[in-house]
Amino acid sequence: MLIAYDGSEESCRAMTCAAHLLKPRHVEILTVWEPVHRQAARAVGVSGLRQAEWSPTGEDTDPAYREARDMCRQGVELAESLGLLPRAHLVECATSVWSAIVDAAQELQVDLIVSGTRAQTGFRSFWQTSTSENVINNGGIPVFVVPPAVVPSSTEHPEN
Repeated sequence: MLIAYDGSEESCRAMTCAAHLLKPRHVEILTVWEPVHRQAARAVGVSGLRQAEWSPTGEDTDPAYREARDMCRQGVELAESLGLLPRAHLVECATSVWSAIVDAAQELQVDLIVSGTRAQTGFRSFWQTSTSENVINNGGIPVFVVPPAVVPSSTEHPEN
């Protein structure tokens, strides 16, 4: 079982639900990261501004790598606290997060991918692609998607 972990509440919830409902023993914790220079190039490309010259000197000097490494460690700690035996994996994103997850699942030969989702709908969903939806459509193996926790709105009235 591969658990996609990005440190978000949704990924923590997905791991917790998978541990309690599916009861795996061994899990692969996957954190996908994108180098800062690639993030900057993508942001500048969208804005039409000229990109400054910057060349990375190594993964350890990249703040995005360090953040992802720490995040992955948190995922391992959460998995251990849930009674799982995790192995950590950091994967550099070359094109998209979902493709990095699918590629890692194929390489690790897992039989299930676990993912949280932000469950965006409406206008916002037009601008942000769904990682979990793309994993489902392109993974070729079962995917366990856990929706975000339902938070009652302040306009709802409790039933008496």
